[in-house]
Amino acid sequence: MVSSEVRKSPPPPRPRGRQRAWDEVPRWHIYLPLSIYLLFTLIPFYWILLFALRPAGSTSLVPWPITFDHFEKVWTERQFGTYFQNSVLVGIATLLMTTLVALAGGYALARFDFKVKRAFMLGLLCSQFVPGALLLVPLFEIFAELQMINSLGSVILAETVFQLPLSIILIGNFIKNVPYSLEEAAWVDGCNRFTAFRIVVLPLLRPGLIAVGSFAFVHSWNHFLFALMFLNNQDKQTIPVGLNTLMGADSVDYGALAAGGIIAAVPVVLVFAFIQKWLITGFSAGAVKG
Repeated sequence: MVSSEVRKSPPPPRPRGRQRAWDEVPRWHIYLPLSIYLLFTLIPFYWILLFALRPAGSTSLVPWPITFDHFEKVWTERQFGTYFQNSVLVGIATLLMTTLVALAGGYALARFDFKVKRAFMLGLLCSQFVPGALLLVPLFEIFAELQMINSLGSVILAETVFQLPLSIILIGNFIKNVPYSLEEAAWVDGCNRFTAFRIVVLPLLRPGLIAVGSFAFVHSWNHFLFALMFLNNQDKQTIPVGLNTLMGADSVDYGALAAGGIIAAVPVVLVFAFIQKWLITGFSAGAVKG
């Protein structure tokens, strides 16, 4: 009687040798290049902390005794308190305006079809190749006609215009990943288009909104060119321009410059520390066409 069970053949022998699979890479192959990269990244930050925290005229490689005189000098004597406040106003206003306009434009690109849609998308993409320096002359003339020179509003509008193309593309791709059937179900329940968007779609866009908003805030916080050209009064300057004033023609106050750099970097570091999870999710989702 022939057995109905099929005998399984033994598995083929594994090849001998020291060849490893990709998931069996020795850990030092990963940790060594990461450690070298971390070393080259942290040394400049330590150098800035060293100049900011050690007394003036000291050549020690260890910031001891620690002093905060440089921070007090740039915050009071060099008006960094005013620069910081102006940068916060510009960053928050740019964030809000960019996010609101990008929401409207991204929704239109994701949900509506119109004749010049492809041409409009091509224009948005091509605008990313235009450097900001080429926009200085036309923007200056426009703001001069509107009497907005030496006003924070000119910098806010310029930063918003500069950030909108990429923001609209990201938000539009992110909205495409939201199923259209969710909005249709809300319409059946009696909601209009705006209410359905606010109740159903908007909560799902949180990672994308955080990504776009944080990108707009950080760019406006660090941007130097628009604030330098459109703001003449020292009381209206932002932090990047304030850092430039610390470098004289004949000498540089390295302690004050390092302290000002730390003041400028701390808000950006805190923003990325709190939103890194949503930031990665938002950029990865917005970069993939649904």
